[in-house]
Amino acid sequence: MTDRYAVVGNPVGHSKSPAIHAEFALQTGQKLEYGSLLAPLDGFRETVLRFRDEDGQGLNVTVPFKTDAFALATTLTSRARDAEAVNTLKFDHDRIIGDNTDGAGLIRDLIHNLGFTLERKRILLVGAGGAAQGVLFPLLHQEPALIVVANRTLDRAREMQAKVEKRDVLERTVQAQTFESLAGLSFDLVINATSAGLTDSALPIPRGVFAADALAYEMMYGRDTPFMRFAREEGAQVADGLGMLVEQAAESFYLWRDVRPDTRPVIEKLRQ
Repeated sequence: MTDRYAVVGNPVGHSKSPAIHAEFALQTGQKLEYGSLLAPLDGFRETVLRFRDEDGQGLNVTVPFKTDAFALATTLTSRARDAEAVNTLKFDHDRIIGDNTDGAGLIRDLIHNLGFTLERKRILLVGAGGAAQGVLFPLLHQEPALIVVANRTLDRAREMQAKVEKRDVLERTVQAQTFESLAGLSFDLVINATSAGLTDSALPIPRGVFAADALAYEMMYGRDTPFMRFAREEGAQVADGLGMLVEQAAESFYLWRDVRPDTRPVIEKLRQ
């Protein structure tokens, strides 16, 4: 039988994951099929367990179920525990292994595809939701000089700062800030981890936050967002999240199949 995988979410029809994993399977000679599952908002657990019981091997998890997947997993990787969210499930006999590949995908896109070094850089992470939490610790492990988390609700940003301060293994390089308090500060990398681009909403980021040769990274892909336009006006280099999408998918593929696909041709094909 062909091994079965899928992406589960609500909505899920827009997902590029089936196309990405089809390319990975073709490239690596892996025999598998990859589909999509629309789970009811109150039926995530039932949908996942039914897929597993029908001999499914693993799932990618997208919005709004990453915290549900975190709760469902019986074994968590360190990346999932750090993020407190799961975007990849692997079914191993009676175990449900939960991983989070978002941070690894972002880091690989920044370093390997965009040639951006994170060590000793000043980073502004915009947003304090699940997307931001998923990449915070992977960014910290690259030893930046500073990470500032800016959010409309300061308490959410402070929760992320507190989570880092509880960890003795990491230097306390995270600060919570309001958007207003960013005035006068500048950063080498500004990451938009909010969903503002979905509604074409501008973020209240003050002018001048982009240092010389700064990179503005929009986690969304497939559209030119107000954040990206603002960054260009400020003289920053701009990248969207398509590379991150493909790289995090490659991490999932490696977890499932123990084979690492070449991401570059897949990114180029999707760009076309």
